[in-house]
Amino acid sequence: LALQQAEAVKRLLYETSNGLIGAELVPMTTSGDKLTTQRLIEAGGKGLFTKEIDRALEAGQIDIAVHSLKDVPSILTFGQDIFACLKREDPREGFISLKYTCLEDLPEGAVFGTASIRREAQSRYLRPDLNFVPFRGNVQTRLKKLEAGEAEATYLAMAGLTRLGLAHLAQPIDLAAMPPAPCQGIVAVAAIAQNLSPELITALAAINNKAAARAAAAERSFLRVLDGSCRTPIAAHLFQEAHAYRFFGEVIHPDGTHLWNTAIYSSTNADIQELEKMGERAAEDLLQQAGGALPQFEA
Repeated sequence: LALQQAEAVKRLLYETSNGLIGAELVPMTTSGDKLTTQRLIEAGGKGLFTKEIDRALEAGQIDIAVHSLKDVPSILTFGQDIFACLKREDPREGFISLKYTCLEDLPEGAVFGTASIRREAQSRYLRPDLNFVPFRGNVQTRLKKLEAGEAEATYLAMAGLTRLGLAHLAQPIDLAAMPPAPCQGIVAVAAIAQNLSPELITALAAINNKAAARAAAAERSFLRVLDGSCRTPIAAHLFQEAHAYRFFGEVIHPDGTHLWNTAIYSSTNADIQELEKMGERAAEDLLQQAGGALPQFEA
């Protein structure tokens, strides 16, 4: 999946620059990719998906980095900036099971596989009777675990499934029923400005999708205020409706016993700064609802 996303960026840069910008892909295995059973919070958090790539950028071994933005810490390291966001893919969660079509259909006590504390907390809120087991690995690995009977069901992001041509395997869940991780479905390009040529900066600006960039700005500002880490189940999504932007944010207690949410509205003429403030206001509202401190998962 990561290579497909990088290939998409390579192709877009070539096309929008009329063939002037070529790229060499440098495949990298991150610490996060190596996890097979542990949760991110037990091994170091979101930075595990970017640590090795961040070091390569700082050392000048690569010029740009391509990320699934939901896996990128809310504060970038080494003087990096986000230079482009690709058009957002389907941000919904996908329910996958060999026997059942939705969470409600699972029998009492069924085993559900997920390594995401957000997905687990949201599911516990709806189905406290289920048994949850850690499910890590890439898409193919998780599908094999289902086939091996390690769990009755799991969630996978529709964005990844769609990019791999596997969307037909999942039942999409409405965003209102299960809000996604902030920036889910957005592929972003990060870089250090001083290391880029003017031509590459221009090409990156040309492939930047404004709608995705606006959503990323709002959702990442929300995460920054909440000091969002892998220890707190956090969901968020910026909706662009007919006459307004609607920012929806949610925090769930890790055990699924409590859920706090909020919605903030703004004009469709809002600029990036206003959208960032929407995310900040939503985060401040949730902090107030939760008594000033967010509940955290304890390993």
